[in-house]
Amino acid sequence: MPTYVYREICEDGSDGEIFEVVQSMAESSLTIHPKTGRPVKRVLLPFGLTTKYGDNHDKNRLSDHNLDRLGFTKYQKSDDGTYEKTAGTGPDSISRDPMTGEF
Repeated sequence: MPTYVYREICEDGSDGEIFEVVQSMAESSLTIHPKTGRPVKRVLLPFGLTTKYGDNHDKNRLSDHNLDRLGFTKYQKSDDGTYEKTAGTGPDSISRDPMTGEF
């Protein structure tokens, strides 16, 4: 059964205590607080949605193995300023020309 979030409505119209209630989807929304008897309203919250395009999917698509399989070359910058190949074909490393600053 889903958990619903409710907010108490104070006498001056401001928002009061927030609480959760586990209810069947067939049950109607609460109109009063089960303990205090004060009026309440249901709070609409965004739901969590996991799709095939989630974070893990992006990480897998950009993995070294997958990039190599698709024919891409990937380089990562090392501590000494050169770029080392991690996937694909091409030179094992790329460094700047100290005279021109170009790769």
